[in-house]
Amino acid sequence: MSYKKYKPFGKINIKNRQWPDKQIEKAPTWCSVDLRDGNQSLPIPMNVEEKVEFFKLLVNIGFKEIEVGFPSASSTEYQFLRTLIEDNLIPDDVTIQVLTQSRQHLIKKTFESLKGVKKAIVHLYNSTSVLQRRVVFHKSKQEIINIGVSGAKLLMIEKDKYPESDFTFEYSPESFTGTELEYSLEICEAILDVWKPTPLNKAILNLPSTVEMATPNIYADQIEWFCSNIKNRESVLISLHSHNDRGTCTAASELGVLAGADRVEGTLFGNGERTGNLDIMEMALNMHVQGINSELDFSKLPHIVDVYETVTKMTVHDRHPYAGKLVYTAFSGSHQDAIRKGFKARKDENNSFWEVPYLPIDPHDVGRDYEEIIRINSQSGKGGAAFIMENEFGFILPKAMQVDFGSLVKEKTDLLGTELSGKQIYDLFEKEYLNIKSPNLLKNYTIQSVQNVETDENIVDIQALISVSGKEMNISGVGNGPVDAIFNALHASDINGYNFISYDEHALGSGSNSKAATYIQIEYNGKRYFGVGVSANIDTASLNALFSAINRKG
Repeated sequence: MSYKKYKPFGKINIKNRQWPDKQIEKAPTWCSVDLRDGNQSLPIPMNVEEKVEFFKLLVNIGFKEIEVGFPSASSTEYQFLRTLIEDNLIPDDVTIQVLTQSRQHLIKKTFESLKGVKKAIVHLYNSTSVLQRRVVFHKSKQEIINIGVSGAKLLMIEKDKYPESDFTFEYSPESFTGTELEYSLEICEAILDVWKPTPLNKAILNLPSTVEMATPNIYADQIEWFCSNIKNRESVLISLHSHNDRGTCTAASELGVLAGADRVEGTLFGNGERTGNLDIMEMALNMHVQGINSELDFSKLPHIVDVYETVTKMTVHDRHPYAGKLVYTAFSGSHQDAIRKGFKARKDENNSFWEVPYLPIDPHDVGRDYEEIIRINSQSGKGGAAFIMENEFGFILPKAMQVDFGSLVKEKTDLLGTELSGKQIYDLFEKEYLNIKSPNLLKNYTIQSVQNVETDENIVDIQALISVSGKEMNISGVGNGPVDAIFNALHASDINGYNFISYDEHALGSGSNSKAATYIQIEYNGKRYFGVGVSANIDTASLNALFSAINRKG
């Protein structure tokens, strides 16, 4: 790899740059270019029906400006635009945008395609970069300016032919990042001299990172310089259109907004030429998690992904920010433990702010379920299994039991070499802990309880029928509670050697008909065993948990 054939981009000389000390405080104007820039990059471009479905999706998300295509480029693009207009599919609060090169016949065809539209943005562009001027067009700076200005003049002529429509004009010096700043300013001001925008009738200057050529701070410097030097700034909307050649277009667009941009163009999930465009979903949700209203609705993100994948034939990567199938999933044991504790703390503290380790956004905000958050494989720890048992099945395992069960789960995943589903985890829990009935089985019991109010003592007398390896026997015992009483009864019947270690309980579910879950830990010959019992009767649950623990010893 010969790195010496590349030269550094260089820095922008700005004194007292302002953008590093700013914060994003409100959403920019968003413009989706999925139906144009995104569509032209697809191996199989969308047909009219697919574009209509995608357009409706973008409207439902909340986009107020949507670039619908390059209508002079193909019959499909033209027909799609006519369908939107003739079938009255454009809501009154949505402005469509169309793209055209600065060429006479393309501009005329573009206005023809817009006949009858209520309002539209006509987006004019021509390439201005040093490289394009030298190797593609073989034209001087002035010749390139002349191309842009001639197109700008024709837009003014054509719009007067359609007085029923309200037109806004947008100009892009394509490959802005590869254009000298002074020259980009010169050509943009030449265009504005033709259009003569006002504060009430603004023009849009779109400054595209058509090819991402430098670090995001350089793009921000370019935007700040341009915003500071353009004349009649109050009559112009500065727009961004970043590509992802360096993998940093989200950062570039965010810094560009800090640098003064008013508007951002992009696509869903970053679709676009080469490495793609800015992912508007990603940037919007980045604002969302900073407490800023993005003014776009991604609360049904799985549905948005489904429609996108259907109409574009593209796939959203499993690790795509916010939208990927695995982005809310933790396999690491330490991550799972922290997430589980974060959910518990959130419940205990009743915190109105979202603060859960490893989850920068509440999955519910984008239509995802908590069940997806923790999944179990050989990298998982005790916290993951405990989270699954609590959130999917309602069992709140005692801390010591989390370690015990976690080791069993890890053994299982190592043995299978695969991820365990929630059902597989529950089945393992049931097999190892829950109501184990062999070799010792509690068949029935009666309890008599006497409470001495003066001494606050409780005396429980238990009579029980048990089966030991198929042989039935009656046992009896006295204690300060049912568990203590049955313990004493078992000792008297030569089922002994066990020490009681701990007892935990909680309701399994809610309401008057909920069941109780109990957890008992015993010790035998220096080793500890857990058992679990579930019953509508707390005494039955406790006794079954004790027998399960004894049976686990074998």
